[in-house]
Amino acid sequence: MTNLFDITGRKAIVTGATRGLGYGMAEGLMEAGAEVVIWGTSEKALSVAEAFRGRGFNCHGVVTDISDREALHAAFAKSLELLGGKIDILVNCAGIQRRHPSEEFPIEDWDAVVEVNLTAPFQLCQLAGREMLKAGYGKIINIASMLSIFGGFTVPAYAAAKGGVAQMTKALCNEWAGRGVNVNAIAPGYMATEMNTALLDQNNPRYKEITDRIPAHRWGTGDDMKGICIFLASHASDYLDGAIIPVDGGYASK
Repeated sequence: MTNLFDITGRKAIVTGATRGLGYGMAEGLMEAGAEVVIWGTSEKALSVAEAFRGRGFNCHGVVTDISDREALHAAFAKSLELLGGKIDILVNCAGIQRRHPSEEFPIEDWDAVVEVNLTAPFQLCQLAGREMLKAGYGKIINIASMLSIFGGFTVPAYAAAKGGVAQMTKALCNEWAGRGVNVNAIAPGYMATEMNTALLDQNNPRYKEITDRIPAHRWGTGDDMKGICIFLASHASDYLDGAIIPVDGGYASK
């Protein structure tokens, strides 16, 4: 049974991996034996990778701005080189958030959110997908959201982008599942990360409203993403394609 979940020696790229959910998933993949390139927008990517290596993990850091399309392509090429010319696993976790009332939402913020949260993941799916299709095997794990299902408040760009991630995942599944590449998405619920700082303020009435609705009675963490990420990166999920899997403490069920 353990062989189903064995990813020893697998080669992975995880974007947005210097903190939060991306950090947790990158750590989980390395704990399960994978070699990982972590992407971040600052030199922190290098220091986090160094810290992982200090713990005995096979880790590399790449600094890039995925909103810059040329930089994204260059970072992928560099990552592929670091991984010895092979990629088995892609985790598209990098994301940004902008909050404004919808009637006042600046188009510049819309463009920024859609570029980072939807267009960049599509480009990375293409780049990784080409390599995986040549090999006849690969695992792409996109990060959707509860807002792939719900609309949210004051976050129309984020909701639109994450809805797009869910549909993109299904579209790629239709074309690639029969060619050995599994494309699935995780839809995290409400997570205690920097992106949700405003909501985590216990004086914010939304904090109590959200927490009361979660059957698990708590917000999630990066550690809660490890198991599902390893599952989707391993042979255990070889017949799972185009799924949008909630990791939300039961939020969507209530």
